[in-house]
Amino acid sequence: MSKAWLVVRATVADAADRSAFDRWYSTEHMPDAAKAFRIGRAWRGWSQNDPAVHCAYYQFESLDRLNAIMDGPEIAALIAEFDRCWGNKVVRTREVMSVADEREG
Repeated sequence: MSKAWLVVRATVADAADRSAFDRWYSTEHMPDAAKAFRIGRAWRGWSQNDPAVHCAYYQFESLDRLNAIMDGPEIAALIAEFDRCWGNKVVRTREVMSVADEREG
């Protein structure tokens, strides 16, 4: 079984919201997601090409485990909380990715 990632791409269109979004994602959402998903690794960043674009990456030990999360209550609760906090201010997409190749060095 190969590792997999959940990639969440969020577009924070209003520049005035970006600092609050960044702080909320760092201190609340990402820690809550890592705990709910029971994963060891997650990272995130802002696009250098489009300052409105934020991506978060959650690494899973297998595609099966990630697919189970995508259909489960863990992600539903996180989505509901995201919607409660940001409503239609932030548009996002989710992408499930399986690792096709991995190298170091």
